[in-house]
Amino acid sequence: MREATFIKQNKDKWLKFESVLNNNAQISPDELSGLYIEITDHLSYAQTFYPNSQTLAYLNGLASSAHQKIYKTRKEKKNRLLSFWFHEFPLEFYTYRKELLLAFLIAVLFTAIGAYSAATDGAFVRSILGDGYVNMTLNNIANDDPMAVYKKMGETDMFLGITINNIRVALNCFILGILFGIGTLYMLMSNFIMLGSFQYFFYDKGLLWESARTIWIHGTIEIAAIIIAGCAGLVVGKSILFPQTYTRLTSFIRGVKAGLKIVISTIPFFIIAGFLEGFVTRHTEMPDWLAILIILISLGVILFYYVIYPTQLHQISTNEQ
Repeated sequence: MREATFIKQNKDKWLKFESVLNNNAQISPDELSGLYIEITDHLSYAQTFYPNSQTLAYLNGLASSAHQKIYKTRKEKKNRLLSFWFHEFPLEFYTYRKELLLAFLIAVLFTAIGAYSAATDGAFVRSILGDGYVNMTLNNIANDDPMAVYKKMGETDMFLGITINNIRVALNCFILGILFGIGTLYMLMSNFIMLGSFQYFFYDKGLLWESARTIWIHGTIEIAAIIIAGCAGLVVGKSILFPQTYTRLTSFIRGVKAGLKIVISTIPFFIIAGFLEGFVTRHTEMPDWLAILIILISLGVILFYYVIYPTQLHQISTNEQ
C-alpha cells in the first residue's frame, strides 16, 4: 500500500485518538487500551513499509503518549462492574450493530425455511422435533392442554435446566465463530429451523395463538439472546476473515475479546428467560393481556439495551468530542 493511501485510510482514526489524548477525555482503561492496540498495529506496519518517514515518527509519538496515559489511568474504579454493564459494553456494542442485524436476518431466514419445510413435508416436523416430542404434544392437544409440556417438570429444575442449556447454546454460537463464522451460521440454522417448524406445527393444529402467547413469554428474551450470541460468533468470524489494518492474529484476539463480552452480556437475560419459562410460562390460564404485557416488556428491554441505548451513548460520545 502506498504511504499516501495508508495515511488517507487511517488519518481520521489518528486525529480522533490524538484529540482524546490532548483533551484528556475521560474514557475507560479498556477502551483506551483498544485504541492503543490499533495505533501500535499501524506503527508496526509503518516501521515495516515506511521506515524513516514522518508517518512513522508521528505514530511513534502518538503511541508513546497513549502508553503513558494507559498506565496513568490503570487504577480501577469502585463502580467498575456497573460501568461495564451500563456504559462500556453498550458503547462498544454499537460498533457491532451490522453483525447484530446480520444475525437477526439469518434467524428470520432460517425460521421461514423451517416453517416452509414443515408446510410442504409432513415428516419434516418429526425429523426436527423428534417423534417423542410430537407424540407427547399430540396427546396434550387431545387432552385440551397443548402447553402441558411446561407443567410437567418442577419449577426450579426447569429453571436451572433451561438456563444452563441456553447458556451452552450461546457459548457454542460464540466458540464456533472460529470456524470463519460457518459454525455460528450452523448453530443459528439448527435453532431457527427448529423454531419455524415448531411454530408451524401448532399453526397446522389451529393453535398458533395459544402457542405464541405462551411460548413467547420466555421465548422473546431467549430467542433474542441466541441471536445476540450469534452476533458474537459473527464478530469472531469477521475478525479472522477481515483483519483490516491489523495482523490476523491481533484482529482475532480483538474479535474473541469482543465476542466474549457480548456472550457475557446475554447471561443475565438467559437467567431471566429461564426464570420465566420455569415459573411463569406454565400458568397457561393467565389472561391474554398479561401474557402480551410480559412479551412487550421483554421485547422493549432487549431492544433498549442492545439497540436504542448503545445508539444514544454513541451520539453522546460523538457530541462530546
